[in-house]
Amino acid sequence: MEGSRARKGRAWQRQHHGDDRLRSLAPFSRAMDDRDSCAGQWKGRPGECPESSHQWEAVSLSLCLRARDQPGTAKQVLVPETLVASKTAFSETDTPIHTQKQWFRETFNHLFAIANSAEAGDAGVHLVSGWQIFQSTPTEELPFWADVVLGFRRMTEAELKKFPQYVFGQAFTTLKCECPAYLPWLEKRIKGSEGWMLTRRIDDLWELYPSFDIVVNCSGLGSRQLAGDAKIFPVRGQVLQVQAPWVEHFIRDGSGLTYIYPGTSHVTLGGTRQKGDWNLSPDAENSREILSRCCALEPSLHGACDIREKVGLRPYRPGVRLQTELLARDGRRLPVVHHYGHGSGGISVHWGTALEAARLVSECVHALRTPIPKSKL
Repeated sequence: MEGSRARKGRAWQRQHHGDDRLRSLAPFSRAMDDRDSCAGQWKGRPGECPESSHQWEAVSLSLCLRARDQPGTAKQVLVPETLVASKTAFSETDTPIHTQKQWFRETFNHLFAIANSAEAGDAGVHLVSGWQIFQSTPTEELPFWADVVLGFRRMTEAELKKFPQYVFGQAFTTLKCECPAYLPWLEKRIKGSEGWMLTRRIDDLWELYPSFDIVVNCSGLGSRQLAGDAKIFPVRGQVLQVQAPWVEHFIRDGSGLTYIYPGTSHVTLGGTRQKGDWNLSPDAENSREILSRCCALEPSLHGACDIREKVGLRPYRPGVRLQTELLARDGRRLPVVHHYGHGSGGISVHWGTALEAARLVSECVHALRTPIPKSKL
C-alpha cells in the first residue's frame, strides 16, 4: 500500500501542479522569488549561470542526494545553476577554522572522486592549476587548506617575475566545478533515483505543512522573509566572461577581488564585492575596472573577445546558518533545518555542509518517530 508520505506528496502535487508525473526527493523549501531564482538573478541568456553566485542551489541539490542515501529519510524536495576555480573562496569569521576545513576536505574529496571518474565531463568537474599572489607577505603563509589541495608550495622567484607588483605567491592544483554542468548532473541523479522535482513559490514555510514532515531551508537571500533572518544580506558580484582559450592557469589576487578563472567554454574575469547592493544591472565602470585589473595580471587578455557581463547576488551572513529550528503553531510541529548563508564560497564547502545538514535531517526523522511521553499529572 502507498505510504502516508507518498500520499501527502501526491496530494500536494495535485493541489499545486495537477500532474502526478512531477517528482521530487528530500524535504526542501526554496523561495522562488526574483531575488532567489536563477532567472531573476542573472542578466544572461536562458540556461546560463555565472561563476560568482548560486552556491545555495548546489547546496540544496547536494543535500537532496545525501538525504536520499539515508535509511528512513523522506523522499521529497522543492528544487529547480558557478564555478569555484580556486577552493579558497570560503572565509567566514564566525565559522571555526576546523569546521571550515572539515567541510572543505569533504567537498574536495567528493569532487576529486568525480574528476577521476567517467562522469567528469558530464559533471563539469576537473583539475586546474595556477597561482594565488600577494602584494605583501600574508600573516599566515600556510593556509588551513594547504594540505587538502594538491601540490601546494610557495612560488619561486622565477614564477613571481610574471607578476612584478607582487612579492609572495602560492602555487597549487585544485578542482574546478562548473555548475552549468554540475547542477544538471545532480538533478539527473535525483531523477534517476526516482526523486521528485517540484518548483513553486512559497511565502511562508507553513505552506509546506502538512504535505511535508521536515523542511530544509536552502533559500539563500529568501531567508530574510522565510526565516526572518535580518543577518543575511546580498553582496553584489559582477564578472566578465571572455573568449581567451590560450589562458590555461588560474590567477587569483590574495584579496580575492581580482581573479582569472579559465573554463571549458570561456574565461571568467572578476570581480566586485559590493555589500548590501541589490542592483542586478551590469555597471560599465565595474566592467572597465575588472578588465583593467585582470589585464594587468595577464596582458594577453587585451586580445580577448566576445566579452559578456554577468551580475549576481551572493547570500552573505556572519556565518553559515546550519541548524535545526522547531516551528510550532496551534499544537502543530514543523522541524526546519536551516542551511544557507554560504556567501561566495558555497561550492568550496557544499558537500561538507550538506553532509551535516543531512545528519540534522536524520535527527529530525528520529524525533518525529519517537512518541512524546504522556504527562503523569
